[in-house]
Amino acid sequence: MELRHLEVFLAIVETGTFTAAGQRLHLVQSAVSATLHALETELGARLFVRTARRAILTDAGVALVPEARAALAAAAAARTAVAEVREGVRGPLAVGTMTTTHLVDLPRLLGRFQETHPHVTISLRTLAHGSRDLEAGVLSGELDVAFVSVPGPTPPGLRLRPLARFPMRLLLPLGHPAAVADAVALADLAAERWIDSPPGFGNRTVVDSAFAEDSLTRTVAIEVADVPTLPAYVAAGLGVAVVPGYVPIDPEVVHVRQVRGHDLTWPMSLATATRRPERAVVSAFAAVVAEEVGARIGTA
Repeated sequence: MELRHLEVFLAIVETGTFTAAGQRLHLVQSAVSATLHALETELGARLFVRTARRAILTDAGVALVPEARAALAAAAAARTAVAEVREGVRGPLAVGTMTTTHLVDLPRLLGRFQETHPHVTISLRTLAHGSRDLEAGVLSGELDVAFVSVPGPTPPGLRLRPLARFPMRLLLPLGHPAAVADAVALADLAAERWIDSPPGFGNRTVVDSAFAEDSLTRTVAIEVADVPTLPAYVAAGLGVAVVPGYVPIDPEVVHVRQVRGHDLTWPMSLATATRRPERAVVSAFAAVVAEEVGARIGTA
């Protein structure tokens, strides 16, 4: 199996047709077909079903996609690693960020990093399903490094450099009957309309885990990706929420309480992959993050 086989395979996946894949790779359609045939012969499985309009992945093709991406990412990392030894810290750096970035002064951080390493090209990416997608991006090699919130054990294949931990607070609309107590049990709120981030976000995972630990279920009526805006939805009477301590809260418009029986905390880390050697540019970036972010927010 050669890398060009995987490049052609992924080009078909991403463009949807053999013709479009050939145009992307500057190959005639017959060359695309022949390369795919060679790959299918070597693997002993058909990877696509061709219709009049599209090439549709088979189950075998679906299974190959993440492995093909990882293989190409590893090859690219190997080329870059050799170049770094020869020429110093340089090359591309793909950084994944959460939708909430005000905890990290990215312009300042990247400006400082670029001053020291002017030959690095940085791309910033925010993914739809929060930390869950960011983790997958790091594991696949799509991302070199990512800011994530991963409650609980570290997923296999990831290295997490802790940056901060914030206690989480319960927000109730003004006049809510449960607000008479300083701490409220989840059982007393299970029937409420909840406002939370979409699945995959770290703060959503923390609260979902607490409900599961108490053998309770809840209804998330509104999903909001922009975490700092959650208090405004609570203030409007749309439901209750639990937010990380970094979120600004006006106690004049919502009640702020504790969740009884749980020590809910929201962690923030920098994620890199352990399954491939860490490039010099990734190590250099992690060092700058530790200095800049660690000094700014510590272990609040």
